[in-house]
Amino acid sequence: MASREAVFDLFSYARRGPGRRDHLSPSVVQQIARTLGRTPEVMVKVLSHGANDQGAVRRHLDYIGRKGEVDLEGDDGEIHRGQGVGRSLVEDWDLELEEPRRRADLSATSGRPGPRLVHKLIFSMPPGTPPDTVLMATRNFMREEFALQHRYALALHTDEPHPHVHVVLKAVSEHGNRLNIRKGTLREWREGFARHLRTLGVEANATPRQVRGESKPQKLDGIFRAARRGESTHLRERAMAVARQVARGQLQVEPGKPALLLTRKEALRAWKAIGETLIKQGHRDLAEQAKRFTDQMPAPLSEREWTALQIIKQSRGPRAREGPAR
Repeated sequence: MASREAVFDLFSYARRGPGRRDHLSPSVVQQIARTLGRTPEVMVKVLSHGANDQGAVRRHLDYIGRKGEVDLEGDDGEIHRGQGVGRSLVEDWDLELEEPRRRADLSATSGRPGPRLVHKLIFSMPPGTPPDTVLMATRNFMREEFALQHRYALALHTDEPHPHVHVVLKAVSEHGNRLNIRKGTLREWREGFARHLRTLGVEANATPRQVRGESKPQKLDGIFRAARRGESTHLRERAMAVARQVARGQLQVEPGKPALLLTRKEALRAWKAIGETLIKQGHRDLAEQAKRFTDQMPAPLSEREWTALQIIKQSRGPRAREGPAR
């Protein structure tokens, strides 16, 4: 496995006393430069639904293979095509042996969701990124992390503006070890995916949203897409509730807003400390860029506030939906 790059832990620069960082390694300076330059950010997402039984796994494999129209590439490099790919992979991965164990674990946990048979992942990049490079970077990342350990299959999708690769990863390794994905795991995966893209000549970055001053809930776009399609009553009702509050001029503040404001305050303090350290290390231009970067951060908004803003923009027509120029 390749050595890890130094992690850019923004908030460690906001600490007082022990634990505060006051030196920037070359790799961290490079990541800061990428962040300030708004280098495209990678996305690695875990889908939670339908990972706990063979039927759901088989259907998902068939879905990402578009019923035989899209190639699925296995961990051994073999290409799987045609109808029935999902069933053949489920059998090849011995998931029929894993499911009884999962059900036993489920009964032992008093009704809590049992362990997953697979992890369903998406690796993606913004529009304009060469799809074949996204596929190659994902392939290289998966080999580096899971070769000869976990079975997996991947498929490139180009039916949306942003090229993305679906990955189905067997949760239990060939040695019987279960993979549990935590918040830190996802961060490491994003950094690894970005590193492989850069190796292939594609500018890519992997920083937490708070570092970039972003507070827009990632599920917001899904709320509006689902509402337009009529596929999610729950999400549609949430958006409609906010719309009613907007119409009455009585948008309620969410309990999480103070924490959101505190996170932004800590981020600004950390960026200020980083700017001072950059100057000490001779990176004055980068320090000035960091100052402009924080000055241009949009105000932190809660999910309800973001939803209200989107509703207001939509009510004003296409020109308003484009948002302010940046």
